[in-house]
Amino acid sequence: MDRRFGEAVRRVPRMLREDLLTDTSDRHGHTPRWLSASATLVFTLLAAALFAATANEYGRADQLGTFGYPVAAVLAMALVVTLYRPIVAWWMVTAVDGVLMVLAITGTSPTWTGVEIAMRVAVLFMVALRSRPRVTAETLGISVSIEVIMLFAAERDRDIALTVTILVATVVVGASLRGRQVARDKLVEREKILAEGRTQLAHLQERNRIARELHDVVAHHMSVISIQAQVATHLVENPPEALTENLAGIRDSAVEALTELRRVLGVLRSEEALQAEDTRYAPQPSLDQLDELILTVRRTGLAVTTQITGDPRPLPSGVELSAYRIVQEALSNVLRHAPGAAARVEIGYQRSEVTIRVANTAPTRPGTAAPGQGHGLLGMRERTAMLGGALTNGATPDGGYDVTATLPTTTTPAEDTP
Repeated sequence: MDRRFGEAVRRVPRMLREDLLTDTSDRHGHTPRWLSASATLVFTLLAAALFAATANEYGRADQLGTFGYPVAAVLAMALVVTLYRPIVAWWMVTAVDGVLMVLAITGTSPTWTGVEIAMRVAVLFMVALRSRPRVTAETLGISVSIEVIMLFAAERDRDIALTVTILVATVVVGASLRGRQVARDKLVEREKILAEGRTQLAHLQERNRIARELHDVVAHHMSVISIQAQVATHLVENPPEALTENLAGIRDSAVEALTELRRVLGVLRSEEALQAEDTRYAPQPSLDQLDELILTVRRTGLAVTTQITGDPRPLPSGVELSAYRIVQEALSNVLRHAPGAAARVEIGYQRSEVTIRVANTAPTRPGTAAPGQGHGLLGMRERTAMLGGALTNGATPDGGYDVTATLPTTTTPAEDTP
């Protein structure tokens, strides 16, 4: 017990040196919002007025002599320094109080203007507002000790209780304001982290959804390959043994791939236990169901027109699915964010690509999207990037919004697709 107490006592000087001589908490603490160039100008003018009011009195004091003017200057400068370096300003005021304390102890009654207490209060408030609690407690303890010794030596015992109460109350108020600001900053930082987490989760959920949908497309093609490989041997009379073996290998590989796809699907759909069976196993949509989608949207009250250019033709399954989902998500965004607007859906078939454009006019009522929504564009970008296409979106001059996706009709995705 005595050993631990001795170690604690020996740590006190080192702790004070680290906090009050090398401490940088006032530099990296919570800067008050009102601290600006205008505040510095105001405090500079107050410091000039303070020096003018106290310099003559300190300069004429017999106890201070020629040091009276420097003392007044130090107190005035501390008023400005405390805005940016509270610990430095605290040392400046402490030095002045130390001089007055020495004069009081040696029996000389120093000049007492009350400015010392006012400056001590101002500096302690800024220290409590912008420094760590331990630093605040250390400066308060030293300041109270100096003031008590000085008042006691100057035979002003009746002022001790009032002075201590003022200093303690000042620190409590400053520390409370700092704690409130720290809590507010932490809340803002936490909300930022949560927002980033929600965005990342939305990315993962959308990719999971795309993977589940594309599974059916890939599984269909693998099933076709397996069946064709099995039937091919019956289409040739007396097929060579090498051909039979190769076709059997193709079929075995297709069956093995289907098995792995089912395992992956089991993982992707592990959170879909409560989803309706008819929804889970419904065929994946394509542009052939675009008219049904438009009809459903029109029933909600949204005016939708369509235009198809080029020669419509069957597209790869993944392209068909992505094109349908992009139109679906874009129209959902119009319903959420642009009530009362009119929408237009354009499908353009080119030789090596298909263009999907969904544009709406300016809304006539405020949107109804709730917080946390608004990830529709994210899914469109994921689907477009997966196919190696391009997506552009943005507001139109008339106050509406436009989404255009260009999807290659080849099956080679972009090399930099994540």
